[in-house]
Amino acid sequence: MPICEWLKRLWGDWSGAARDATANAVEADDEDEIDTFNPFPEPVEIEISDVIDLHTIPPRDVKRVIEEYLHQAHQAGFCTVRIIHGKGIGVQREIVRTVLRNTPFVADWTDAPSEAGGLGATIVRLWPARYSTSKTQRPKTS
Repeated sequence: MPICEWLKRLWGDWSGAARDATANAVEADDEDEIDTFNPFPEPVEIEISDVIDLHTIPPRDVKRVIEEYLHQAHQAGFCTVRIIHGKGIGVQREIVRTVLRNTPFVADWTDAPSEAGGLGATIVRLWPARYSTSKTQRPKTS
């Protein structure tokens, strides 16, 4: 028995009702102009804190998210931030550390202590915003 016949026997002739429901949904979408696949058509601003967890960030966006996060944290005056990237096989950690290497206002970074994530997180120290972000004009550390 073809699957169409089996479905008709199981649910009866519902194709007319389904067609009507689809047409109504399309009309409603046209009127409201709501994208059902994007519940937040406008950017959502989230208050910055000294911790960011990358577990919910798609891997293709990690680099951009970290760059923007560091910029915002620096502007907000944070001296230290924690980036939670997870342990895994170390791919995200390497992406994070590549960004840190190329960010002029990052003073240094280290693995987090075990109670703060261990190898699954990186602690980053930022130069104060009052210092120049030029690598040649950074204050000397002891």
